[in-house]
Amino acid sequence: MRPVIGIGMVGYAFMGRTHSQAWRSVDAFFDLPVKPAMVAVAGRSAEATAQAAEKLGWAHAETDWKRLLERDDVQVVDICTPGDSHAEIAIAALEAGKHVICEKPLANTVAEAEAMAAAARAAAARGVRSMVAFNYRRVPAVALARRFVEEGRLGEIRHVRAQYLQDWIVDPEFPLVWRLQKDKAGSGALGDIGAHIIDTAQFVVGRSLTGVSAITETFVKQRPLAEGSSGLAGQGGTGEMGEVTVDDAALFIGRFEGGALASFEATRFAAGRKNALRIEVNGSLGSLSFDFEAMNELWFHDHTLDAAEGGFRRILVTEADHPYAGAWWPPGHGLGYEHTFTHEVKDFIEAVAAGADPAPSFEDGLRVQKVLAAVEQSAAEGSRFTDVEDS
Repeated sequence: MRPVIGIGMVGYAFMGRTHSQAWRSVDAFFDLPVKPAMVAVAGRSAEATAQAAEKLGWAHAETDWKRLLERDDVQVVDICTPGDSHAEIAIAALEAGKHVICEKPLANTVAEAEAMAAAARAAAARGVRSMVAFNYRRVPAVALARRFVEEGRLGEIRHVRAQYLQDWIVDPEFPLVWRLQKDKAGSGALGDIGAHIIDTAQFVVGRSLTGVSAITETFVKQRPLAEGSSGLAGQGGTGEMGEVTVDDAALFIGRFEGGALASFEATRFAAGRKNALRIEVNGSLGSLSFDFEAMNELWFHDHTLDAAEGGFRRILVTEADHPYAGAWWPPGHGLGYEHTFTHEVKDFIEAVAAGADPAPSFEDGLRVQKVLAAVEQSAAEGSRFTDVEDS
């Protein structure tokens, strides 16, 4: 009989649903040293939380997240709320001796992220672990890209291009949901999806950004007020308008440790692009390219080959020896978005059981937060090249 580790989750909307799917499936596909138990989900509405618990597979419903910290049957707190509550919940959970997995971006400000990282360091000294949930690291093709860079297949990294393109708020009548309000979301496309490509790029190349030059824009300045809306869809309007207080798009160039150049583009106004997280890495010995809208493929160019047989070739990342893929289906049977979260909680649980620090850590989340802050500062100062604060 394996030990049981109890999970308590805060929030049950878009991210809560994806995390619930991960907790439901992880033990069926991976040989874990402990058995996760979906103990309780916390939300503000008793009725809605109870319905979510029943639908998503949680044994209990709580209307106060602090109750999760009081429960002896909860050892892990999974934070799936907007960024404005991450610091309060995570710090309290760590101080209560609960392991924490927290959705990205880590916080809404550098100060909050620093406080969370400090709490994580103190908790780690007591054997309490924490991780920030950058799920795209767990796409098998992205993990394979990281492996290629680690093995030296690309040689010296010289140039990185990263994009995250969506179109879900192109319509000016789309309501003013929390993701479009700075006090709740911290920033717009920059923090919501830009954080992903910052982390993915730093993960793949194994280096941190040291400076940026940026511009941001808000194309639709006002939107209809929404009643009770959250996540990616509104639920009716009031007829009144409210101010959009975040960016709709962010573009910036940057430099990595070691001198490699980079360009980043995060926008929710790329009509026709649904979830196009793309990264291309160019090195002295080769290049690789990835697009999440074809998430089971990695394109690789080996520049050491003769030009007559050179060029990019497609790698279908579904073989048993590819990262994560062997736990699922036969080769050629692709994975989807939800599997990245299953891989995420699998790695988290294995690290906790081993007494090791999971990755990405709160320190990694803080590093991304400092890049976001540098981008905002640069854009506010007319695209001045801005150093990323040292961690």
